Amino acid sequence: MTHFQDTDLYREINDPIRQERVARVAEKIKALGIEHIYFQYVTITGRVLGKAVPARHWLHVAKRGVQTWLGGVTNVAADMNGNLMGFSANDGESLALPDPETFVQLPWEKKVGRVFCSLFYSLEDAHKPGAYYECDTRGNLKRFDRAFREKHNGLHLRVGTEPEMLWLKPTGNPQAPYEGITKPYAYHIDQFESVRDLWIQVYEYAQAMGLDMIQGDVEDAPGLLELNFSFDDALRTCDRLTTYRQICAEVARQRGLIACFMAKPMMGVPANGCHHNCSIWTGGEQTVQHLVEGELPGLDEVFTYTKGGVNEFENKDGGWLPTEIGHHVLGGALKHIGALTAIGASTVNSYRRFADIGLWAPVGANWGLQNRSCTIRISAPDRFEFRAVDAMVNQHLFCSALIKAMDDGIVNQLDPGAPESRNVVEVMKEGKEDIRTIPLNLHEALEALKADDLILEAMPGRLYELYDMMKQDDWKRFLKEVTNWDHERYMDYLP
Repeated sequence: MTHFQDTDLYREINDPIRQERVARVAEKIKALGIEHIYFQYVTITGRVLGKAVPARHWLHVAKRGVQTWLGGVTNVAADMNGNLMGFSANDGESLALPDPETFVQLPWEKKVGRVFCSLFYSLEDAHKPGAYYECDTRGNLKRFDRAFREKHNGLHLRVGTEPEMLWLKPTGNPQAPYEGITKPYAYHIDQFESVRDLWIQVYEYAQAMGLDMIQGDVEDAPGLLELNFSFDDALRTCDRLTTYRQICAEVARQRGLIACFMAKPMMGVPANGCHHNCSIWTGGEQTVQHLVEGELPGLDEVFTYTKGGVNEFENKDGGWLPTEIGHHVLGGALKHIGALTAIGASTVNSYRRFADIGLWAPVGANWGLQNRSCTIRISAPDRFEFRAVDAMVNQHLFCSALIKAMDDGIVNQLDPGAPESRNVVEVMKEGKEDIRTIPLNLHEALEALKADDLILEAMPGRLYELYDMMKQDDWKRFLKEVTNWDHERYMDYLP
């Protein structure tokens, strides 16, 4: 029988650093007049679930968490046969324990706060009472990141994302129910100016929730905006991307718009990517960014960024080729590129993006210097860009898998080979030679993931089983769906 004192849950609750933060949240609740708190967690597909708790119960709930059904990690969803995905209604509860360092006020409703939670098996669980719940992708990233730092003497991953998405408005036309709020003129200031009040509102909300906004533009698909925030340690960046999506959904709701994160809503124009720009560092200092005037509307940790240190990827002697350890990191990412694509491009629709070749999406399973046809691009001398990631990604899961790939590359000193200088798309069109590509449909990607034992280490417990179950269900639904394309293509195909 497991004693409570021997559990992961007990150790988390009684961590002195956490206890100090819990007390600071109580003070912040009083100072800000918070009345309710969203206790939220991230599902396997990146959706945000949780419960709202009256703020007066903070100290009590922070010491024990809130109960939530184990199957919440699969979105409380049913498969194509109507069965709950991976769980039954009689399965037990998990505990969502708040991470107090993520507490922040909602800028659009200042009576409400938000805190991310880590998931644990309940103390009544028959097999793993009080243990970390392995299907918690965000909790996994915390642990994998910590283990990587310990193994490699403080080396750590920092990430910046490019969160593209479409802002759509209803048309009332059943044939074309939505249209973009901007025209597809990339970087066009007049189009960006036409939605100035919208992106300024996003900026203001984002900065009030700890996102240090750095640049934005309109891109070459109808309604496509890219609004960027500063890079940081992997976990904080992933949390901020989830927060960014929630902000965009709220702004869209207020304006009667649709915040669309589908990877490829329309063919013939660029898609909604979410490139992950990655670098590896040692050292650095934790610096609070005062992004709003007056008292910060959340714990200092929400507004904290890691600044400085040594970028171990960047070759300080000049040029675009990375350091030796940078080459090994690239070697690890390339070795596992198929499985990483299965996580970064996680939906049937994701692969429309790769099929629409010539519109900025990658296809080559290789790396290059400023070569956008490669899946891994050295976008600047100090970082690499993994491009087979789109706006539907669960970034916590992707970064966990990338950390495993990086570790493999460093430990086994993997060589990525020479960078690809050719345009992979043009080589493919010529058809004169075979060239290795990333998986070009979800089925191929899932097969690559299944065959990659190393990346599966980033999906412990039942996580891989559930991920594969959910994605295979998507694939089967896709194969069984008759669409307008079928009718237009085959209705009068014969005689």
